[in-house]
Amino acid sequence: MSYTPSLRTFYKDQVVPQLMEKFGYKSIMEVPSLEKICINQGIGDATQDKKLIDNAVDEMSRIAGQKAVAVKARKSVSNFKLREGMPVGVRVTLRSDRMYEFLERLVAVALPRVRDFRGINDKSFDGRGNYSLGITEQIIFPEIDIDKVNKINGLDINFVTSAKTDVEALELLKLLGMPFKNQRN
Repeated sequence: MSYTPSLRTFYKDQVVPQLMEKFGYKSIMEVPSLEKICINQGIGDATQDKKLIDNAVDEMSRIAGQKAVAVKARKSVSNFKLREGMPVGVRVTLRSDRMYEFLERLVAVALPRVRDFRGINDKSFDGRGNYSLGITEQIIFPEIDIDKVNKINGLDINFVTSAKTDVEALELLKLLGMPFKNQRN
């Protein structure tokens, strides 16, 4: 028997029927779903210290549960002492089971550990049903050992959905447990 994350089962059993009822979809295939989660981290000081990229790749791999890759600069910028091909960031794309596991950990464990957390902003949609979330400290994730962190970095998390509108995507993410600040209907 294969393993299925509980959030994926919850999506199929609870979220899909609620979305079909609310938006009047005729087929299950019309219901918006979460396609992938992209996590990015820009390391600005990597031009001076090459070890920062290695540490960031290790931390991001721990957070995501999947190997992260270094991102190289596309252009040279002399003001930033940046040459084309130098590593400047880290990224990882999660799909399927790992995506649902990450979302569950983010909602249940990591976000409540943010200082003075009152919910996430519901205005960070792009107009096509995708949502972006910025996190200022990577240490909110329990996978990161605070004693071994030499520099606190932020990271960006992008939720790519199959929703056609922001309203549908907001409802999908709300039903999946994302704690939005302004609960509007």
